[in-house]
Amino acid sequence: MATKIRLQRKGKKGKPFYHIVIADSRAPRDGRFIERIGSYNPNTDPTTVELDFEKALNWVQKGAQPTDTVRIILSQEGVLYKKHLLGGVAKGAFDEAEAESRFEKWLEEKSGRVDAKKQSLADAQSEKKKAALAEEVKVNQKRAEAIAAKNTPPAEEAPEADEEAPAEEAPAEEQAENTNEESAE
Repeated sequence: MATKIRLQRKGKKGKPFYHIVIADSRAPRDGRFIERIGSYNPNTDPTTVELDFEKALNWVQKGAQPTDTVRIILSQEGVLYKKHLLGGVAKGAFDEAEAESRFEKWLEEKSGRVDAKKQSLADAQSEKKKAALAEEVKVNQKRAEAIAAKNTPPAEEAPEADEEAPAEEAPAEEQAENTNEESAE
């Protein structure tokens, strides 16, 4: 019997959620399975993976073949790296303590990368909020200026109109004199 480690879809339409299961390769995607070893939620950022590490490692060592997506998940969780290290121990390349120390070092690096990504996402979100708040302040100031301009009395405009009126009358008088002189001739 060929076994596969694959995803079994759950969740609503447009909001997938997957169980990571061990199943016969001939069984349908959401059909019978042998064992459930974890879950995968791609809707969160970063994605959420809950995996029983020991069961997954045991099944991979027994020869269960992961699908492409599950292979990526197992690689990110360190199951395939641990299998690789245990293969090195079996061949005598290094001892069990060395394999464990290498795996612990890898886990620390991975947790540092995940923490950095979470921090960058949080920073980006806070910057986005600050930018939105600054834009809102600008819009509110423009609205306040428009309301203040609308509510100011028009008395300021009257003196300007009086100053311009005499300047316009002088050329009109000159034109009238010019027309009178032309008609007298």
